Amino acid sequence: MPHPRPTVRPHASTPPWRARGLSAALLAASLLGFGGGARAADASGFTDAQRQEIVNIVRSALKTDPSILTDAIAALRAGAEAQQQASTRDALAANRAALTRPVATDAILGNPHGGTTVVEFYDPRCPYCRKVLPDLDRLVHDDRDVRVVEKIVPVLGPASLLAAQAIVAASLQGGQDAYFRMQRAVMTDSTKPDAARIRVLATQAGLDPDRLAADMAGPAVAATLRDNTALAQAINMEGTPTFVFDARYVIPGAVELDDLKTAIAKVRKG
Repeated sequence: MPHPRPTVRPHASTPPWRARGLSAALLAASLLGFGGGARAADASGFTDAQRQEIVNIVRSALKTDPSILTDAIAALRAGAEAQQQASTRDALAANRAALTRPVATDAILGNPHGGTTVVEFYDPRCPYCRKVLPDLDRLVHDDRDVRVVEKIVPVLGPASLLAAQAIVAASLQGGQDAYFRMQRAVMTDSTKPDAARIRVLATQAGLDPDRLAADMAGPAVAATLRDNTALAQAINMEGTPTFVFDARYVIPGAVELDDLKTAIAKVRKG
């Protein structure tokens, strides 16, 4: 899936079109005139003639300097981004416990008691999630005070669900070691998974394929995937992978190893 822009961004400055001689009140009134009709104009205190004059002024200004509209759109986007930042911060704060305290069904890379917690929401069929696997291994090798909590969320359709069920079911059979063996088997396989292929991969990973198939359909696997998905929705996850650092900072999309290290250093500084 496309690599979205980072969620956490600096606040926008004052919209530049305000400095070009077109006041905020005039722009608001003109936009009201474009879409609101006579009743809207009347409600705002303008006569039909005044409304038309405002429209003409704005049209003339846009013809003379089209960048006014570009700047206005940029200002709206900046406002939307600022609102999204605030929403993300609130969502992280509201779900801090769930994002910093792993549960028994979570798989953990690195130090289980690490001082910094990185939660990765991933889909086993997501190519960007696959690409980042070696970087995560390198991260926990280089930094012995970080734990990466893996939360699998099947968002890419039936094949993703099947793969996710298989990975979670493996942990019921052999703990986290089995989880990661099955994860590697599934996420390095180029074949689209079906029930038969999952059995082959389970055997290659040293697991009992019959038990795996039974556990995949069981309530424990369903509950884990449901809980992971609910948490992802609660923090407004936009795609996979999504990384959450100490419930304070979010990077959506594929990242490089240096990006992960920089984010960890940022949250450690407070």
